[in-house]
Amino acid sequence: MRDALHLMPGARCMMLRRGTMGYLHHQVLYKPSNLCIFWDMPNAITLENITRSFRNHFWQRSREVLKGISLDIQKGEVFGFLGPNGAGKTTTIKIITGLIRPDSGCATIFGLHPNSLAAKRRIGFLPESPYFYEHLTGYEFIKIHAMLSGSNDEEDDVMHLVERVGLADARDVQLRSYSRGMLQRIGIAQALVGSPDLLILDEPLTGLDPIGRKDIKDLILEEKDKGTTIFFSSHILPDAEAVCDRVGIIIEGQMREVGRLNDVLKRDIETDAITLEEWFVRHAKKLE
Repeated sequence: MRDALHLMPGARCMMLRRGTMGYLHHQVLYKPSNLCIFWDMPNAITLENITRSFRNHFWQRSREVLKGISLDIQKGEVFGFLGPNGAGKTTTIKIITGLIRPDSGCATIFGLHPNSLAAKRRIGFLPESPYFYEHLTGYEFIKIHAMLSGSNDEEDDVMHLVERVGLADARDVQLRSYSRGMLQRIGIAQALVGSPDLLILDEPLTGLDPIGRKDIKDLILEEKDKGTTIFFSSHILPDAEAVCDRVGIIIEGQMREVGRLNDVLKRDIETDAITLEEWFVRHAKKLE
């Protein structure tokens, strides 16, 4: 059992400690809102009733982007976080990584607060729109990220990451000369620095050609075989069908479905043969 419990604003958490006569319950009230249960073996990611609103100007009414999101991502699985543009995928990822705070609810990474250094050390992250230092070469870019992260990656390890994303021939080329697909590949390489336990990838296959998409999907499966947990968002549905153990489908800030892909596709559908794209189209029409 952890010695300390980190709480998000607006969260009410219950700690469970195993005793000789079963579980002893210790309830810690932070603010009466939501309930989070922390087990001895926490999930890779836990979200409990996350809400988040934004407003463009202070005089305008706030717009609710996330409406009570709850998710449990198990260790070692590939989870596809799917939804149309504007559904709330990137906002959710920013909360998971601690870049923004929720209005209410509770988020943990391996049972840790997302803003804690211990949690961040276990994460490899590729944002949707990463910024690149264009005067660095691909090799220098990865080397600097390894140094900043405190990783023990040696020169051979850095070069291996560059090779894994198919950029060995461009290692000494400045990033300003990289194509959109090459930049996406080097961004994925920096997310792998330090062999993180959890990879969080926001639209990782955007901008890649068919060969690049296959290479990155193969890389995701390789990481899964190593025991890495992968959480990635996408609106490109066939990609999720190729690599995901489970999917969560978010539409208009609400989770519509969570489960194994085949189970989700067959739910409330008469035929056994349906693609994820067909599922999306049918459910989108129901919401109109």
